[in-house]
Amino acid sequence: MAERFTKSMARNIYLGGSAFFVLLFLALTFDTQLRAMPERDNRDELTEQVVRGKHLWEENNCVGCHSIMGEGAYFAPELANVFDRRGGGDTEVFKAYMKAWMNAMPTNIPGRRQMPNFNLSDSEIEDLAAFLEWTSKIDDNGWPPNIEG
Repeated sequence: MAERFTKSMARNIYLGGSAFFVLLFLALTFDTQLRAMPERDNRDELTEQVVRGKHLWEENNCVGCHSIMGEGAYFAPELANVFDRRGGGDTEVFKAYMKAWMNAMPTNIPGRRQMPNFNLSDSEIEDLAAFLEWTSKIDDNGWPPNIEG
C-alpha cells in the first residue's frame, strides 16, 4: 500500500461508496414496495364524512392538546384508540358517546384539565367521530401501548 493517500484514491473511495449506498437504497426501496408493504383494500378509503372530520380536527386544533398515533400534545388523552375504548367497536354507540362528551364540555370539575366546548353541531360531531373511527382502524403497530392511551 502506498505511504500517501492520493487524490485518486480518495475519489475512488468516494465514488465506490456512493455507488454502493445508491444501490443499497434502491434495493431496500424495491423490497419495501414489492414485499413489505401490505396490499391495500377498499376498507381504508376515505369517505367525505371522514374528510370533513379531519378538517374539523385541524380547524379546532385538537392536536394542540391531544395526540393521535403518538403525534401531538400530551396534555389530553391519546385518541388513536378512542373508538375502541369508548365505542366498543360499535359506530352508533361511539357517535352517542361523542355527542354526549362534546356537549358536556367543559365539566368545570376543580383540579381537572378542561376541554373547551367547541359548539359543534350534531353532524359535525358525527364527522369527527367518523374520522376517529377511521383512525382507529389504521395499523399503528400496537400504539398506544395500553388501552387508555
